[in-house]
Amino acid sequence: MLTDLVTIKAFNARAVRESIAVVRRVNVEDLTRPTPCSAWNLGELLAHMTAQHRGFAAAARADGGDLTHWKAEVPGSEAVGRYLAAAEEVLAAFAEVSSEEQEFALPEFGAGAAFPAIRAIGFHFLDYVVHAWDVARALELPFAMDPDLLDSALPIARAVPDGAHRTQLGSAFAPSLPEPTDSDALTRILTHLGRSSSWGVRGAGDGRG
Repeated sequence: MLTDLVTIKAFNARAVRESIAVVRRVNVEDLTRPTPCSAWNLGELLAHMTAQHRGFAAAARADGGDLTHWKAEVPGSEAVGRYLAAAEEVLAAFAEVSSEEQEFALPEFGAGAAFPAIRAIGFHFLDYVVHAWDVARALELPFAMDPDLLDSALPIARAVPDGAHRTQLGSAFAPSLPEPTDSDALTRILTHLGRSSSWGVRGAGDGRG
């Protein structure tokens, strides 16, 4: 598990930059494509990702409890531009965080939920490892991420509790899937979070979001 604030911020920034690179490949006609987040098409996924960035950025500025920061906009032709702006916003906000124990209010985890910065940024890092993969899969693009990023994200993913609660409406992840033998770090991350590494545009949806 990553325990150093400087390190986790650097890993998070790299994962977000990976997501930026793949989102830049999205065209307006792609927004209706299905995604591994079975409840959302690509436009809706980008709207969710944009809202997450804005919410986490607000949390880094001690304003995460304001639910308006977390509200996803209706996806449309500006979806890519909005995402890119929000990604830069969250990276700038995280860069200003100097204490591992700074409190981040994260209401998407439940009313009154708050976490120290080092854990909150770790959650965000994991999300953008996975969401970069989600977007690449939706676009039918190859996906590769540096092994050190995946190796560092894996224990954060493993720490996400599994169980019946993942079947409930609004759960962030679907129940975990069986892990293939000799699977790599990315596959282990995905299967623990309820996604199939073999998901394709024509396949069945697996994860929540």
